[in-house]
Amino acid sequence: MGVLAGRLTGKTALVTGGSRGIGRGIAERLGRDGARVAVHYGSNETAAKETVTAIEEAGGSAFAIRAELGVPGDAAQLWAEFDRQAQGLDILVNNAGIGVSEPFATLQEEEYERVFAVNAKAPFFVTQLGAQRLRDGGRIINVSSGLSHASVMPHLVAYAMTKGALDVFTRDLSKVLGPRGITVNAVAPGIVDTDINADWLRAGDEAWANAASMSALGRVGAPSDIADVVAFLASEDGRWVTGQWIDATGGSLA
Repeated sequence: MGVLAGRLTGKTALVTGGSRGIGRGIAERLGRDGARVAVHYGSNETAAKETVTAIEEAGGSAFAIRAELGVPGDAAQLWAEFDRQAQGLDILVNNAGIGVSEPFATLQEEEYERVFAVNAKAPFFVTQLGAQRLRDGGRIINVSSGLSHASVMPHLVAYAMTKGALDVFTRDLSKVLGPRGITVNAVAPGIVDTDINADWLRAGDEAWANAASMSALGRVGAPSDIADVVAFLASEDGRWVTGQWIDATGGSLA
């Protein structure tokens, strides 16, 4: 247990897409800090259960909830699952997201609509219903991307557009919920070593070196790098930060 363990004791958190990658890192960190964590997953129940077990083995409390995002009724299903196991919410982390497989010239309408449904529409309505459960003084943290602020991978334009929408949502929602003492911020990762990026990051030493060179710190990010920033914003220490886009790219945009 770290020196900050317990600072979220008595709090309940929900992390969408919390079973893998950055989401798992965030869920585990919030659990170590004392929060009871709802680990949301869309399809990989095994990964969700593994994350719950990891949190519990570290001395924390967690439970898994399933809801497919990007389909009609997704937010209502998610909160129905949550309500069966918890009452009230203090921290909402909108982390779940998907990428695109095609560049601008060949991207089809179906894939475009799907990435917007998961990355932009779902967080909006998950948060809309979640705000009814969120206690005054709560926290909302949206996981954005460095690509919403810099054209370093222009072939991912549709994905970047979804994160740009999430950034505007973050900014404006901070004013909507500010009177309740609720902070709303976005955290933007750069290249992070997760299974989603594994194929190209581990294609060879050159691929890894090229990815690492994008950061001013000369390495590829880890889920814990992002989770620690989220943990700060979720804590009392982050009480005076709201409506902000936090660059957590390791200086990739410097």
